[in-house]
Order: sequence, then C-alpha cells, then structure tokens
Amino acid sequence: MSLFLEKVVEDGYVTYNITKGGYFLIVVLAILAFATISFFKNADGKGKMSIKQITVSALCLALAFVLSNIKLFKLPMGGSFTVFSMFFVTFIGYLYGPRVSISAAFAYGLLQMIADPYIISIPQMLCDYILAFTALGLAGFFHNTKWGIYKGYLVGVLGRYFFAVLSGVIFFADYAPENMSPLAYSMAYNAIYISAEAALTVAALLVPPVRAALNRVKAEALEKGVAKGANIELAKQA
Repeated sequence: MSLFLEKVVEDGYVTYNITKGGYFLIVVLAILAFATISFFKNADGKGKMSIKQITVSALCLALAFVLSNIKLFKLPMGGSFTVFSMFFVTFIGYLYGPRVSISAAFAYGLLQMIADPYIISIPQMLCDYILAFTALGLAGFFHNTKWGIYKGYLVGVLGRYFFAVLSGVIFFADYAPENMSPLAYSMAYNAIYISAEAALTVAALLVPPVRAALNRVKAEALEKGVAKGANIELAKQA
C-alpha cells in the first residue's frame, strides 16, 4: 500500500494521501478505461465507435471534470454542489449506451480521486470514488427510451446517491448526531448537494431551447446530421 498510498495520522485520525506512484496508477487506469470505448460498437450496433464519437465522449468527460472543480459550496465532511458536472457524464450514456457510459464514468471516478481525494481506507475509497461515480454510467441503459435523457440522468444520480449514503453509514457513522441514526444522517447530508445539483440540472433540461440544442448535439454526435427527420426522432426519445 505504501507504494500508492501514504498513511497520515493527525489528531488521532488516520487518512491516506495518494503517492506519486498512486497518481501514476490512477492516470494509467483512467486512460485504459476510456480507451476501451474504442472497442465498443456504436449506438446503432453497426461498426465500432468512430474517432468523432470517441472525441465527443472525451469532451463530455473533460467538461464534467472541469465543472466538478467549480464548486458553488463545499460541505465540511466532503461533497460539494457543482453545476451540471454529473449531467455530462450521463449525457455520454444518452448518446452511446451503457457500455460506453459505464467505462467513461469509471474513468471519471478515477479522475475525481486525483482532483479531491479524501481516503480513510481502501473500501471507503472504492465506495466513494469508483462505485459512486461509475453509477452515473447507468444512464446509458435508457439511451433508446422515451424521455431517456431525463430517466438516465435521474437513475445515474440516484446510483451515485446510493453509494454516497452507503459510505456515510459504513465509514462515517461517527459523525452522525447522537439523536440521529447514521442512515438518516447520511441520507440527509448527501441529499443536500446531490439533490441541489440534480434539481438545477432537470430544470435546465426542461427549457425548450436547451432540449433542442441537446437534440442537435446528439444528431451530430451520432453522425446523423441535423436533418428534420433526425430531429423529430430525437425529440421523441428526449
């Protein structure tokens, strides 16, 4: 463990810092996870992902990562309210389906470990970063359904919320007030920042010009152009 994580003891509390070797491993794993996208078939099942489609996925992931570091507020025990960062991970699933979105979301979770790590144990690290952010990739299972952009986003967010709550109950139960159960505390605590971002995002998606713009992006991302017929079909799915 010392090769990748460095133990830090402060005021009786044990945490771990990521070493240079750990950062190198995370970057390599993130690159490999995203590189697997090139081996998947595209959304229509005809041929592998094109260079353009891989580039769109990379841009969405990069935008999500940048937005995740613009924090409107940050809670003292971890978790922060960002604007639309989760959406652009789920949007990959809306464009290209679950295999691509789960791979991209896994890479995104690794990137989050680089940006703002708080590690008290390996299981907590896996729950808070790998499982929680990879759950955003569940959005891809709704990419061909009606209202898929909304259903996928909400399912992805709920998946992240589930693992955030689970982490709070298992690893941070001591922070719960004496008159409050760890489960209730974790649910309330994590809902503060996750539900705030989700509500803002859904409100933005319900604005007709935003929805129309995303339809055009999907048409271009799927290399179908923005012909009238494509827009009508996408409008039905959105």
